[in-house]
Amino acid sequence: MIEEPPLLIIRENHARPSARQLQALAGTPTGFLADAMKGRGALPAGIRHVSPGILPARMCGPALTCLCGPADVLAVFAGLGEVQPGDIMVASTGQWDGSAVIGDRVMGMLRNAGGQGFVTDGLVRDVAGINKVGLPVMCAGVSPNSPYANGPGEVGTDVQLGDMRISSGDVIVSDEDGAVVIAHDRLDDVITALETVRELEASLDAAVDNGLIMPDSTRELLSSSRVRRI
Repeated sequence: MIEEPPLLIIRENHARPSARQLQALAGTPTGFLADAMKGRGALPAGIRHVSPGILPARMCGPALTCLCGPADVLAVFAGLGEVQPGDIMVASTGQWDGSAVIGDRVMGMLRNAGGQGFVTDGLVRDVAGINKVGLPVMCAGVSPNSPYANGPGEVGTDVQLGDMRISSGDVIVSDEDGAVVIAHDRLDDVITALETVRELEASLDAAVDNGLIMPDSTRELLSSSRVRRI
């Protein structure tokens, strides 16, 4: 007989970003971070902020991953006991859209545990109550349907949100444009690359302020033999 699987798998002692790394990334525009990762790293565009202008959009912290089955949130409940201060809970549902993953009470528990925010490829509910809790929430939509908490589920293991694979300890940075994920083992490389990105952005901003109409490279192309006017 095949042995019954455990209801919960909890991975402990995953790598975490240092305070120095988080400080270097905090407040950085997500576009800068994507540029530092060769134009990649963003969560799917369908994962959006709840209540823009009411709840904060900015987060910067380590992911705590939860793998949930359809209509089941046992992993989220168990994850509340694993939260460390500043963690961003990330719940993967396989894009389940039949019921919400969390509501205002779970967000209140996450706040009480020291969590910084919540991200899911699923749905949430109780938006008015979530607004009162005050933590950032990103999700794929809203539904009043409620889930169960029977399992199975996993906490701390790798999860998938769209085409982004996320491990506990990866860093999530969000702002009004969305969110990006920086793998833990790439943090220092991205921080180094940000120096060049910031310099280029500052230079381009100054050029636009001084009247730049189009990039010089485009202007050169337009005057070359590679463009035919008809």
